[in-house]
Amino acid sequence: MPHIELDNPLPGIAGLLAYRPETGKPLSELAEVLLRGPSGLSRGERELIAAHVSELNSCKFCASSHAAFAAAQLPEDHVHTPKLMALLDIATAVAESGRAVTSEQVAKAKEAGADDVEVHDTVLIAAMFCMLNRYVDGLATWAPDDPEVYTAMAVRVVNEGYTAPR
Repeated sequence: MPHIELDNPLPGIAGLLAYRPETGKPLSELAEVLLRGPSGLSRGERELIAAHVSELNSCKFCASSHAAFAAAQLPEDHVHTPKLMALLDIATAVAESGRAVTSEQVAKAKEAGADDVEVHDTVLIAAMFCMLNRYVDGLATWAPDDPEVYTAMAVRVVNEGYTAPR
């Protein structure tokens, strides 16, 4: 049960965004830009970064939802490239502390083909999800147990994005 009365039945971040549209709108817009906007990384790869950080932070709702969003957008034969692996290493460091990111990690990502925007966006996605994970769990929102709920959410996010009305 959430720590505060949200006045809506929505799980996880969805309930929080609906509760405070004044803060929910800019958070949704940032997610839209980072996870769906133009990038050298596919939408699925960016969702994978979000799911990875959320898993590291033990945020069930965000890890489950973004894993479903990644799966819905990555081909079945998707292989983690050296570039993606290097960016996931950077995201892992961000989940520990922003200062845990090293110049060696950034150099490795660049050697694997990442450009400055992809490194920037990886750090910002990881930092944003650290905040969102703490927001979701800090207010004790609920997370569905049924994986099909996350699959249905993925259909909506893939087709409509993060800024579509719920």
